[in-house]
Amino acid sequence: MNHRLHLRFEQLEHATTRLLDQAQALGDKAHQQPGPGQWSAAQVVQHLVVAETGIGQYIDKKIMQEEELGKSGFLTFVRSRVLRAALRLPFLRFKAPKYLASLTPETAPPLPELRTEWARIRRQLERTLNEFPSPLLNRDIFKHPRSGMLNIYQTLDFMVDHVLHHQKQLERISKAVKA
Repeated sequence: MNHRLHLRFEQLEHATTRLLDQAQALGDKAHQQPGPGQWSAAQVVQHLVVAETGIGQYIDKKIMQEEELGKSGFLTFVRSRVLRAALRLPFLRFKAPKYLASLTPETAPPLPELRTEWARIRRQLERTLNEFPSPLLNRDIFKHPRSGMLNIYQTLDFMVDHVLHHQKQLERISKAVKA
């Protein structure tokens, strides 16, 4: 794995560990929804597991189609930056894309099970990044549902920001279920 990928991967690992610890700290309340139609902490974790599974599968598929991958350009850079800014705004909330929501069951498994599954998926991502072909580093490799195609660096940036975005959500959930 090249140095730039490694740094982003380490950020992702750190953010994930922090989020999982935060969810685990809720104990029995991790599966409690703060209000009607709102996700519990365990459902947030489950959403992130499902999202990362899909991202990893998409990247692995695109690596096999390297001749078809477009070069990442200025527009990709701008869209990536807008996405990063939007995810970092504390007052912005997003609905999960319909296809992703349909893949996420309403009842989340226990947190230790989700942690194990996420670790398995993360190890697969690490293997992919370790073997990532250098010629594809600046090629469009992942299609984000709202911002379009991203290269591998921008994809990892999105993944970190996605976890951090949901960490803010977990903070709100924690306050609500502890009250």
